[in-house]
Amino acid sequence: MRKILEACPSCGGSLVVTEVACPQCQTQVRGRYRPCTFCALTADQQEFVRLFLERRGNLREVEKALGVSYPTVRGKLEEIAARLAGPGTQAASAAPTGPIADAAERQEVLRQVAAGTLSVSEGLARLRASRADAADALPPAD
Repeated sequence: MRKILEACPSCGGSLVVTEVACPQCQTQVRGRYRPCTFCALTADQQEFVRLFLERRGNLREVEKALGVSYPTVRGKLEEIAARLAGPGTQAASAAPTGPIADAAERQEVLRQVAAGTLSVSEGLARLRASRADAADALPPAD
């Protein structure tokens, strides 16, 4: 099955699930349903959460399983926490934004491109977005 769309492909607005159906008996139920909290995560983020729970929250064990650095694991966890918390919340604004987090994020994007789990164009888009976010965070020049 495909992942449910989160945003309108036409205007980018939020989508609402209004119907669920049983593939066995064809019963359909209509209404307005709140989407799954974890459905907002990417497939990679969902896999990270699964691994994190499997390792009982031990970041060093997650680090070993993924073969990445501790700052990368910590950055992924902060990214997921911010995404689950939503924009404008304390968890979203508490994500690390220093050079270490940015370097770890860049390394992770490059690792995913090298492993083939992320396309080159998507990797470039993420790196450019990261660079734009960093530029937006700079204080205005005097």
